[in-house]
Amino acid sequence: MKLYTSLPKELKPFYEIELEKYRTEYTDGNLKAAWHHLERAHILGQKYPFAHTFVHWKMLQFGFAIKSVKEIVGQIPRFLFGGVKSFVGKVPVGNPGGANVPPLKPFPLEKELQDIFIKTDISTVPA
Repeated sequence: MKLYTSLPKELKPFYEIELEKYRTEYTDGNLKAAWHHLERAHILGQKYPFAHTFVHWKMLQFGFAIKSVKEIVGQIPRFLFGGVKSFVGKVPVGNPGGANVPPLKPFPLEKELQDIFIKTDISTVPA
């Protein structure tokens, strides 16, 4: 079993770009676009405990900001346990991370995210 820790240096810039786009869209009041970038950051970082947990923290904060009880309640266990699942390599690949989807259900990757994983030579499926 392979234990995952932090984002590979090749993947980190793509993850950080999504978080920056999230911040920009959120600041500009474009909440739907902001959330989309959080979901993409989640998919990019979900194999790595710190990145994964950080995105769930941002999603929890977002839930509070938009006063969504569903998102807040859904993010608490994801925030507490998502990083643990990452650490042992058991994540549902492609899952966008929001409370509107089952936490353990894998989803198809968008082509652009597939291309990022291919370009950075990062396996999308934990070994």
